[in-house]
Amino acid sequence: MAETLPPDRNGRTGKKRGSRSGKVVDFRYKPAPQSESRKNGQNGRAKGAAQRGSPRAEHDLAAIGTVRPGHQGEAYAALDLGTNNCRLLIARPSGRDFTVIDAFSRVVKLGEGLATNGRLSDKAMDRTLAALSICADKLQRRNVRLARSVATEACRRATNGEEFIERVRHETGIALDIISAEEEARLAVLGCHILLEAGEGPAMIFDIGGGSTELVLVEAGGPEARRVPRILDWQSVPWGVVSLTDTVGRSEEGETARAARYVRMRQLVADSFAPFAARVTDAAGHADIRLLGTSGTVTTLASLYLELPSYDRRAVDGLIVPAPAMREISSRLSVMTPYERSNLPCIGQDRADLVVAGCAILETILDLWPARRLGVADRGIREGILRSLMAAERRSERSLRALQQLRSGQPSS
Repeated sequence: MAETLPPDRNGRTGKKRGSRSGKVVDFRYKPAPQSESRKNGQNGRAKGAAQRGSPRAEHDLAAIGTVRPGHQGEAYAALDLGTNNCRLLIARPSGRDFTVIDAFSRVVKLGEGLATNGRLSDKAMDRTLAALSICADKLQRRNVRLARSVATEACRRATNGEEFIERVRHETGIALDIISAEEEARLAVLGCHILLEAGEGPAMIFDIGGGSTELVLVEAGGPEARRVPRILDWQSVPWGVVSLTDTVGRSEEGETARAARYVRMRQLVADSFAPFAARVTDAAGHADIRLLGTSGTVTTLASLYLELPSYDRRAVDGLIVPAPAMREISSRLSVMTPYERSNLPCIGQDRADLVVAGCAILETILDLWPARRLGVADRGIREGILRSLMAAERRSERSLRALQQLRSGQPSS
């Protein structure tokens, strides 16, 4: 049977070759309350700045990232620009964890059309810059001490990705770092591993993005389960909800055609996962395997499982759901019309045309890693960035104290 290779790093498509309640296991933070009037005021000012289109002076955000002694009330920020979404999280340290003081998320569809033409479109870049202008405004207003902003698969793959990164820096002052797929996987694990179910068997953590999907096999369990697990193996494939949808096509005329389209999606993903699947076969046969997913796909399906009238992060983040229930929801969504999907709570118009691709990827992961239950995480790369920034600062402060004690002749603590 002929197969189609996934889009390559330049965005070109390869040629043909021959129980209902669930269980909440952890809540690590809650967004700080913010008055509606303040939110509206910020958004209005940011919108005005975006409409004016004037480049933001480069020195406006230059202080972010400057190494200096910590001060009470200073914040850390993490910005994740993906193929479909732009997300920002600003937090303050709270013991060895953090408290969120501001957040932003917007569907920007940066990678729309990328799978077919290899470039970021002008409309997609304009949408994204408008969202990033809001992020820049928040970074300035929140006394951010350290920030890291990353871009993932869309900018990795696009021929004009570096050009867009430079435009973002010039117009917003935000310096985006295009990270590798390996670092993307590592940050996702760092951000959500604490939600893994307790157990002794191997675990799989996955992140279904807009332009790629990362699978990470980790060794986790025992008395030190809250420590960052050791990564045993990982795989990234350039199939996400946007790239897979664009490659297979968006035509959904008739239930038979929709079912065939879904089969095609699953086959493409399975072919890409095949080398990794072969490597983890032995681990997948363990009696106590665990699975944790971080993505809009799993949080959306979890919302449908709970029959929520609208999305509620507190109900979804940390939920454990039966894997067969997620399969049943995926199968049902795959044959619905776009209109039917868009009218379901927690899906809406933004996700209606992309959720089927996410379902295809999720079901293929469940084939590869047949866990009985699925953990759901509404956290990932941003939280991983925040944890790494704060951990690095703690190490730096300890080193500085040790050096000062050494110079003063005092014994180190």
